[in-house]
Amino acid sequence: MYSKSGLRLAIPSSGALYEPTMMFLGSCGVSVLRSSTRTYTANMPSLPGVEVMFQRMADISLKVEDGNADMGIVGYDRFLETIQEDGNSTVTIKNLGFGHCDLVIGVPDSWIDVTSVADLSDLSMEFRGRGGVLRIATKFPKLVERFLIKNGINYFSLTHSSGTLEAAPAMGYADAIADISSSGTTLRDNRLKPIDGGTIITSDACLISNKVSLRDDPVKLNLANQFVDIIDAYLQSRHYYSVTANMRADTPEEVAKYILDNPGISGLRGPTIAKVYTEDGKDWFAVTVIVEKAKLMEAISQLRSIGNGSATVSQLYYVFQAESLARANLS
Repeated sequence: MYSKSGLRLAIPSSGALYEPTMMFLGSCGVSVLRSSTRTYTANMPSLPGVEVMFQRMADISLKVEDGNADMGIVGYDRFLETIQEDGNSTVTIKNLGFGHCDLVIGVPDSWIDVTSVADLSDLSMEFRGRGGVLRIATKFPKLVERFLIKNGINYFSLTHSSGTLEAAPAMGYADAIADISSSGTTLRDNRLKPIDGGTIITSDACLISNKVSLRDDPVKLNLANQFVDIIDAYLQSRHYYSVTANMRADTPEEVAKYILDNPGISGLRGPTIAKVYTEDGKDWFAVTVIVEKAKLMEAISQLRSIGNGSATVSQLYYVFQAESLARANLS
């Protein structure tokens, strides 16, 4: 029986997301201390009160939904497959930046005339005309059924399988599959191919929460806010660099005007300016701005052209925005 006094976080106990989840939390500064791979509970030394529960990937969404866990890290595809309409669980952060994959339809590569979803729809009609039905093996029946119907494929049957799906067509218990694919290599190795328009959903690891259990417990909500703030600030930091450049000018106000007149280098809120004391006594100022990574070289070029001085670039660890959309998603 798990303690109900703190925040309960469910994360994968094994599989493709286990190591990336542990590494991600460590990078965020909230490492999980697990005494042994055989133990199924752990803690976060930097966030006392958070109890980590190691669960099967397939069970995490259900644990959060039924309130046995308050938060969880799971694949977005798995969450959508298990979510209940008007349920208690919700996505707090949709993309944690790891665990990327696609849920795709794979058909035998011998089906040379089937290259798109429209072709698959025509094929399903042919099956029906011959008294048969198009059989698709999958672990995601809800998502697959919704996708097929939306794309005009109404005659099919879904075969649920908890094992390896790629062998289903060769073994004869399905005609095609709908499964997770990261690179497409497994499909090709099993003589299957994706089809145009056949990507059902693009998925990454996400953070989910039970909005009821958090809303009704101020202690849990406070811990959840701290946890989400740290993760969100870490994710935000990936988009920015801190740039410091030396510039010659008569006054700091003159430097500020130069910077603010160029939106590409004005940063999140504007420049921070400090006097640089040099041996020659000339007026130099150090200017620090936070710039988007995509605009880094543009900012460096502008700062050089304006100030004719050196520049240094630093990687940020956290960027705490004035308002956190992730925190807002908790309520």
